[in-house]
Amino acid sequence: GLMMVPAAAARFWARGVAGMIAVATAIGVASAYLGLVLSFAADLPSGPSIVLVAVLGYAASMLFGSAGGFVPRFLPRPHLRG
Repeated sequence: GLMMVPAAAARFWARGVAGMIAVATAIGVASAYLGLVLSFAADLPSGPSIVLVAVLGYAASMLFGSAGGFVPRFLPRPHLRG
Protein backbone atom coordinates (compact mmCIF):
# COMPACT_ATOMS: atom_id res chain seq x y z
CA GLY A 1 0.00 0.00 0.00
CA LEU A 2 2.72 2.47 0.90
CA MET A 3 4.50 1.87 -2.41
CA MET A 4 1.50 2.41 -4.70
CA VAL A 5 -0.80 4.90 -2.98
CA PRO A 6 1.60 7.90 -2.91
CA ALA A 7 2.44 7.37 -6.57
CA ALA A 8 -1.23 7.22 -7.49
CA ALA A 9 -1.96 10.33 -5.42
CA ALA A 10 0.91 12.24 -7.05
CA ARG A 11 -0.78 11.84 -10.42
CA PHE A 12 -3.41 14.37 -9.28
CA TRP A 13 -0.78 17.03 -8.44
CA ALA A 14 1.86 16.85 -11.19
CA ARG A 15 1.88 16.26 -14.92
CA GLY A 16 5.55 15.39 -15.49
CA VAL A 17 7.50 12.41 -14.17
CA ALA A 18 9.95 14.50 -12.15
CA GLY A 19 7.12 16.34 -10.42
CA MET A 20 5.31 13.09 -9.70
CA ILE A 21 8.45 11.62 -8.12
CA ALA A 22 8.84 14.66 -5.87
CA VAL A 23 5.18 14.74 -4.85
CA ALA A 24 5.03 10.97 -4.28
CA THR A 25 8.11 11.17 -2.07
CA ALA A 26 6.58 13.99 -0.03
CA ILE A 27 3.28 12.13 0.35
CA GLY A 28 5.08 8.94 1.35
CA VAL A 29 7.22 10.66 3.98
CA ALA A 30 4.25 12.59 5.38
CA SER A 31 2.13 9.41 5.45
CA ALA A 32 4.83 7.49 7.29
CA TYR A 33 5.31 10.23 9.88
CA LEU A 34 1.62 10.93 10.45
CA GLY A 35 0.79 7.21 10.47
CA LEU A 36 3.40 6.56 13.15
CA VAL A 37 2.09 9.47 15.22
CA LEU A 38 -1.46 8.12 14.85
CA SER A 39 -0.24 4.65 15.75
CA PHE A 40 1.45 5.90 18.91
CA ALA A 41 -1.41 8.17 19.98
CA ALA A 42 -4.23 5.68 19.38
CA ASP A 43 -2.29 2.51 20.29
CA LEU A 44 -2.85 0.99 16.83
CA PRO A 45 -0.58 -1.17 14.65
CA SER A 46 1.84 1.01 12.72
CA GLY A 47 1.58 -0.56 9.23
CA PRO A 48 -2.17 -0.19 8.78
CA SER A 49 -2.06 3.29 10.32
CA ILE A 50 0.51 4.43 7.76
CA VAL A 51 -1.50 2.99 4.88
CA LEU A 52 -4.70 4.54 6.25
CA VAL A 53 -3.08 7.99 6.27
CA ALA A 54 -1.76 7.40 2.73
CA VAL A 55 -5.24 6.44 1.51
CA LEU A 56 -6.68 9.57 3.12
CA GLY A 57 -4.02 11.55 1.24
CA TYR A 58 -5.08 9.82 -1.97
CA ALA A 59 -8.72 10.75 -1.34
CA ALA A 60 -7.76 14.38 -0.71
CA SER A 61 -5.63 14.38 -3.86
CA MET A 62 -8.46 12.92 -5.88
CA LEU A 63 -10.75 15.70 -4.69
CA PHE A 64 -8.45 18.72 -4.63
CA GLY A 65 -5.47 17.89 -6.88
CA SER A 66 -4.57 20.67 -9.28
CA ALA A 67 -3.79 18.32 -12.20
CA GLY A 68 -7.00 16.33 -12.46
CA GLY A 69 -8.86 16.57 -9.16
CA PHE A 70 -12.63 16.68 -9.13
CA VAL A 71 -13.07 20.08 -7.47
CA PRO A 72 -10.67 22.05 -9.72
CA ARG A 73 -12.14 20.37 -12.78
CA PHE A 74 -15.55 21.86 -12.09
CA LEU A 75 -14.49 25.31 -10.84
CA PRO A 76 -14.85 28.11 -13.37
CA ARG A 77 -11.56 29.05 -15.04
CA PRO A 78 -10.65 32.47 -16.36
CA HIS A 79 -11.08 32.80 -20.09
CA LEU A 80 -9.29 34.99 -22.56
CA ARG A 81 -9.67 38.64 -21.74
CA GLY A 82 -9.85 41.26 -24.43
